[in-house]
Amino acid sequence: MALLDDLFSGWGTTVLIGVGVALAVPALLPVVGAVVRPVAKGLIKGGLALVDTLQEVVAESGEQLSDLVAEVKAERAAAAPLASEPK
Repeated sequence: MALLDDLFSGWGTTVLIGVGVALAVPALLPVVGAVVRPVAKGLIKGGLALVDTLQEVVAESGEQLSDLVAEVKAERAAAAPLASEPK
């Protein structure tokens, strides 16, 4: 019997806290939602802005790289006839 008493000895407070939380949560959810929603929207806006900026940087880098490749190809094409001339 002492084993059962020890098992259930601290449950009174825990049960009361659990019941209180269960009763308070439905009343608090709209308040929490009103606070969390703008924060979530702000995070999403920031993420989208970051993605847009990253896409622009990647596109610009790709364009610069293709310009460099075109320059090197043009230089090689210009130097090729000179290298093939007999000496």
